[in-house]
Amino acid sequence: MGNLIDILARSQRAFIHFARIAIFIVMAWIGGLKAFQYEADGIVPFVANSPLMSFFYNQETPEYQQYKNPEGKTVTEHIQWHRSNNTYLFSYYLGAVIVIIGLLTLAGIWSPKLGVIGGLLTFLMSLVTLSFLITTPEVYVPNLGGDFPTPRHGFPYLSGAGRLVLKDVIMMAAGLLVASEAAQRLKKTD
Repeated sequence: MGNLIDILARSQRAFIHFARIAIFIVMAWIGGLKAFQYEADGIVPFVANSPLMSFFYNQETPEYQQYKNPEGKTVTEHIQWHRSNNTYLFSYYLGAVIVIIGLLTLAGIWSPKLGVIGGLLTFLMSLVTLSFLITTPEVYVPNLGGDFPTPRHGFPYLSGAGRLVLKDVIMMAAGLLVASEAAQRLKKTD
């Protein structure tokens, strides 16, 4: 057990770099997927209901529910609505921003200044994502009946979308961790 403790204690910096690599992988993958129609369609409820982001779309908030494309399926008639809503263009730009944040975080391995920026942007992006737990009805299990013996919908029952959003607590913490380590390295060079 003592050897494991020693190894873990000596490996902290390597593990922090691993956190940077993990953030980059998630950001590059998720950001890259924003270029695909199904992913752009999938973020519509989050963006449309967010007071921080809804202005990027052109249509009224509840209207999107009529034009949902099931994941993995394209309803051709809905595509034009999404184009006029700005769904795809916004998703492309958001994806690019997410990939850039991932690259900045990864660059923290070599550049503490970029590492601070990337870590803080990861934290802020996660904060915005977690706000969806307050603004997006689809993050909670809907009332589909079946309340016997007790209701199992609404807060705290997270839907698949809600469980996905909640994981950003980890990204938030990791962003602060890597920013903090990069800030320590910056201070040493002053």
